[in-house]
Amino acid sequence: MKKAVVYKLDRWNPDEKIINLAAEELRKGHLVAFPTETVYGLGANALDEEAVRRIFLAKGRPQDNPLIVHVAAIETAREIAYCDERALRLMDAFWPGPLTLVMRAKDVVPKVTRGGLDTVAVRMPSHPVALALIEASGVPIAAPSANTSGRPSPTDADTVYEDLGDRIEVILDCGPTDVGVESTVIDITEEKAVLLRPGGLPIEALTDFGETVLLPENLSREREINLKKRSPGTRYRHYAPRCKVLLWKAEEDWPKIRGERVGYMGIRRPPVDLGDDAIFFDSLENYARGLFMGLRYLEKRGVEAIIADYPEKRGVGLAIRDRLYRASLAEFDEKP
Repeated sequence: MKKAVVYKLDRWNPDEKIINLAAEELRKGHLVAFPTETVYGLGANALDEEAVRRIFLAKGRPQDNPLIVHVAAIETAREIAYCDERALRLMDAFWPGPLTLVMRAKDVVPKVTRGGLDTVAVRMPSHPVALALIEASGVPIAAPSANTSGRPSPTDADTVYEDLGDRIEVILDCGPTDVGVESTVIDITEEKAVLLRPGGLPIEALTDFGETVLLPENLSREREINLKKRSPGTRYRHYAPRCKVLLWKAEEDWPKIRGERVGYMGIRRPPVDLGDDAIFFDSLENYARGLFMGLRYLEKRGVEAIIADYPEKRGVGLAIRDRLYRASLAEFDEKP
């Protein structure tokens, strides 16, 4: 296959010809990588079964891992999912933005898009180029992160090209993303919403809005497992560089490693000087924004282990914890 064509765009004034070209590629059943406010997505027509299968093939993604369907209008969400009054209130409050709602799917959505489930995950991104692309294509766009499955998600177009440049048709380049971690996913098919994946919208924003959101630790293990099947990024090892990731939790528990070159990323100052193999952030928001790029940078530096500052459970810190935990272990033996 030929290499992907990369088009640079101004996010606030994207070239209409390029947007229309990319939209036509989607209508043809091809794959287009595009920026959202969270990470870069790998898009296909969500209603085209064969096009969606190409996403799984390009990423090497398990087919029981559902995809998030991106829309540019609430009316489109109502065409693909059963949206009750609560869903519409949440859409009005938080869309466009980094909130994904898991709802009962309508039959128009192919089973491959929803991972064989009776639910579908839907969100409206806020990035101007993402919205322009969805509107121009005239179809909802299924889009996981635009990277090889299991690797750190891409927050710039160069990373997309590095992972998928020989597997897809088009990459729209608008520079780095704003949020840096994927969307927050909540299931609203039952009386109380359940957090399936923490992300760019802090859980506090939902509770302040008046939405009661159950956390996974409040559920039975069996119910947690069954519900998490409805969201991407919850059941497989994700976000992992090609070196070990170790979590620095309590101040006094700095991981002790001998004979290995170590890198570091986080807000706190480590007890050792690691020179250029250390990345520092001045806020949780900037930590989230640079998280995946930092993992890839330290991997390329040749470190054998990355020690990551494991932040507290507030704001976007909950999402950072989730991503670091899943990057650190092949098997999950405790909750992040």
